[in-house]
Amino acid sequence: MALVMPLREAVSEFVRDGDTVALEGFTHLIPHAAGHEIIRQGRKNLTLVRMTPDLIYDQLIGMGCAGKLIFSWGGNPGVGSLHRFRDAIERGWPQPLAYEEHSHAALANAYVAGASNLPFALLRGYTGSDLPKVNPNIRFIECPFTGEKLAAIPSIRPDVTVIHAQKADRRGNVLLWGIVGVQKEAVLAAKRAIVTVEEIVDELDAPPNGCVLPRWTLSAVCHVPGGAYPSYAQGYSERDNRFYQRWDAVARSREDFTAWMDRHVRNTADFEEFKRVLAETARQEAA
Repeated sequence: MALVMPLREAVSEFVRDGDTVALEGFTHLIPHAAGHEIIRQGRKNLTLVRMTPDLIYDQLIGMGCAGKLIFSWGGNPGVGSLHRFRDAIERGWPQPLAYEEHSHAALANAYVAGASNLPFALLRGYTGSDLPKVNPNIRFIECPFTGEKLAAIPSIRPDVTVIHAQKADRRGNVLLWGIVGVQKEAVLAAKRAIVTVEEIVDELDAPPNGCVLPRWTLSAVCHVPGGAYPSYAQGYSERDNRFYQRWDAVARSREDFTAWMDRHVRNTADFEEFKRVLAETARQEAA
């Protein structure tokens, strides 16, 4: 049952060293503020799951929070590589990173299987792909009814799923809309779930095709306006494309990356201070 609480308390209570953690959001509603709080609290040896790991996973990996990554695409959207992710894979810095790569379709089905309390997911896929050669968790079984060969992968059942959404009501029910990826499935598959939201309201006033997560599916709701930045929240904020472009230069060297993370994340108390320090950095660079 969802409790409305500060983000710092939610991460402290519900995210533990060694957990499997999914921070989901597709194109928008990416829970950057929650990822930063996980870094501030120094969580270690996490198995990170995400269909499209981008900047926040680059940061989590580079700060040594991750021991393994389960994913289906990784990169800085529209810009290029994730340099901290590559450094961990290619050179083991700041520590070696195990990884398990899937297709988008397979990972989405794995969340659905987890939400359905099933041990594995089935799909028509991977035909002609080389992924089964490098991922032992992609296997093939024969349909007992038709004899058809189908791909099977383990279900995804995170210890914690973290998402960002537009609204929550005061009882802890959450509403999100726009480009909705696998947030609903990732929440329903998880043992615990944290949602950061743009605002807390008396009534959700859900639009047609909006996704409502009832309070009994969640552990914590946290009021964090702008908590998806630099991604966007439809109806509330726009994507900061220049941040994604600047990140490429910041993340290329270990020294620049560490200095940036110390200044903007580790040495800030919360997301509000992060935004103030980021604005100060922008003013200094423009001067």
